[in-house]
Amino acid sequence: MAMVFSKLLTADDIENDLSIPGCSLGQLPDQEGLTMSMQVHDRNGQDWTFSCTIKRNDSVGLFLSVGWNKFVRERDLRVDDKVTIHEEAMKKQGTGTWIKVEVQRKIRLFGEDIWADV
Repeated sequence: MAMVFSKLLTADDIENDLSIPGCSLGQLPDQEGLTMSMQVHDRNGQDWTFSCTIKRNDSVGLFLSVGWNKFVRERDLRVDDKVTIHEEAMKKQGTGTWIKVEVQRKIRLFGEDIWADV
């Protein structure tokens, strides 16, 4: 399983859309406003569809804006939770890849910080 992207969530990621810099995703089409659906699954095997739009801003250039409000609400995501997106080979079909989304929250346990799945 190859990690594609990981970040600590900001208030903007929680309240609006998750922003993924284009450089994290390889070659994005240079078509600002292009929309697509991203099919992902979580650690429980639940499938999710995220609506994505290619956008541009002066500081980061092209980035992918991921609409994931339902996922945020149902998983009760918070600022500073860590989201990681992986690409993994399909086991049953033998070809192609799945996109897996994982979310972790830092908790303090017996004086130690640990990351627990959300």
